[in-house]
Amino acid sequence: MAKQAKTDRQAVIDSIRSQQSKRENRRGLAIVGVCVLVAALIVGAAAFKPIKDWWDLRAYASDSLGEIGAKASVCQDVTTKSAEGSQDHVDVGTPMTYPDAPPAFGQHWNMWDSMERKLYTASDRPELGELVHNLEHGFTILWYDETIADDSDQMDVLRGIASKLQGTDNLRDKFKAVPWTSEDGKDFPKGQHVALTHWSLGGVGETDASKQVGVWQYCSEVSGSALETFMEDYPYMDSPEPNAV
Repeated sequence: MAKQAKTDRQAVIDSIRSQQSKRENRRGLAIVGVCVLVAALIVGAAAFKPIKDWWDLRAYASDSLGEIGAKASVCQDVTTKSAEGSQDHVDVGTPMTYPDAPPAFGQHWNMWDSMERKLYTASDRPELGELVHNLEHGFTILWYDETIADDSDQMDVLRGIASKLQGTDNLRDKFKAVPWTSEDGKDFPKGQHVALTHWSLGGVGETDASKQVGVWQYCSEVSGSALETFMEDYPYMDSPEPNAV
């Protein structure tokens, strides 16, 4: 009788252990399944943006630069101001502040950003000291504020514009679109969310440094038409250091 009881107890223990093992196996499989699902979501999320950007750009594939975005009428008249700061370089990392929002000229870092990248966000934009050096080298910079950054349609327009100005061989495509944030300085004029800037010699071939001007054009929306005209009126050759890439 004692032997039978011992056998029954062992059977119960074995059954409990078996059930625990099955539960642990199911728990382990569930954890693995969750991990696989999370990994798939991470990979999918990483792949989604490039695919979405590619898909959105298809809408602009057949458009010229001037056909992308709003009409030029959304922009104010071009304004200029006497410029200074040519060849006035300071060490990389030196804090830079500028009185204009955004800057079109001034003292700057002794480093500039390469021509390869055309569009930036607030998380990866070059510092102001670099970008002003780009202006000295003939770049047109389109600055966009937080209103544009928060508008997915306007950002799609910016991506479409950037796609038309890709490359590093044609210096006429010296262009960057970068954010202007509240940390950079004061706001754009009321109702304006885009600013085009260029550092002009005062005309291609001008040698009198006193003729240099900063050039601005503010817009309420992103306009490829306005940008195209601006870059034609103020080409890369109309800058203090036009041949540097």
